[in-house]
Amino acid sequence: MQLPIMTNTTNEDGCPTRQYASRPGMTRRSFLRRGTAATGAVAAIAASLSPLRELADTDEFTVANFIQKHYKEMDGQDMAKALERISAQVEKRYDIRPNIRDIKPMDGVEFVYALNLTRCIGCRKCVHACVAENNQSRSPEIQYIRVLEMPRGTNDIEQGNHHYQRATVPSEDHYYMPIQCHQCASPPCVKVCPVEATWQEPDGITVIDYDWCIGCRYCEAACPYWARRFNFSKPSIPNDKINPNMSYLSNRPRSKGVMEKCTFCLHRTREGKMPACLEVCPTGARKFGNILDPDSDVRKILESKRVFVLKQDLGTLPRFFYYFDERDPINEKVPTGTPSGGDA
Repeated sequence: MQLPIMTNTTNEDGCPTRQYASRPGMTRRSFLRRGTAATGAVAAIAASLSPLRELADTDEFTVANFIQKHYKEMDGQDMAKALERISAQVEKRYDIRPNIRDIKPMDGVEFVYALNLTRCIGCRKCVHACVAENNQSRSPEIQYIRVLEMPRGTNDIEQGNHHYQRATVPSEDHYYMPIQCHQCASPPCVKVCPVEATWQEPDGITVIDYDWCIGCRYCEAACPYWARRFNFSKPSIPNDKINPNMSYLSNRPRSKGVMEKCTFCLHRTREGKMPACLEVCPTGARKFGNILDPDSDVRKILESKRVFVLKQDLGTLPRFFYYFDERDPINEKVPTGTPSGGDA
């Protein structure tokens, strides 16, 4: 079978895309759908995709997940097959049968996170709780949350230290600023994805379909908050550390060669629970909720506290806010004495 010639071009937003010169308008999925209709085409496609096996886990890469429909086009039957395939892969790899679901957004909900810089002490408990909850690789280590130790007198994050090592925190001369995905209302990461593997859901959470991601890392380069992580190596998680409660778009195990990021623990928050990082915070520095609910904590905080967002001039419109109590943590010293939680 003679394959059509593939050429590189850009879409109306200036993002890289691909077109097949001999069949204008044909997408990757439509081309593969036609190809698999012919006898023996599946084997031919598998052979032609052999170079991609260097970027994917050999025990997880299959033609079935490569030609899977885009998430937004999957019906109930398609999703059931995908969840069964993923469950089988997780069971084979970690010797545990997961409870994996596709959890949809709730109507009338737009999630917002607020973090009290007056109370954050830099203990990093949020970092480690996030790793455990979201099945992040331990080796090589991947973390969604960075906690910056900031010198007093500035909120310039370029002056922050992510790798501070102290026996106890906080330091008298510093304050602490955790940074994670800001779930922007105008996310630059979404705009640059050439295959629409990442998008924003109705509740404000930006997600990634790990089966659709091609690992180009354009989204990582576009994010001004260093919130996306790329799997350069096959993620490693001890079998006894796997969280079996999973969602298709959040904490299911990832493979080599794909991006991942914070999803506000959507497998929890879409069912009325709080993010893992919030629940473990010993000082109550983190608040989360529905900004559309006038009685929610986050709504009241945004209406009554001194609030700011990082890099406001970029126009990303984050749904992650920082605020102060009466004391200004950027300029005023606080007492120390809490274990730091080690280098993150």
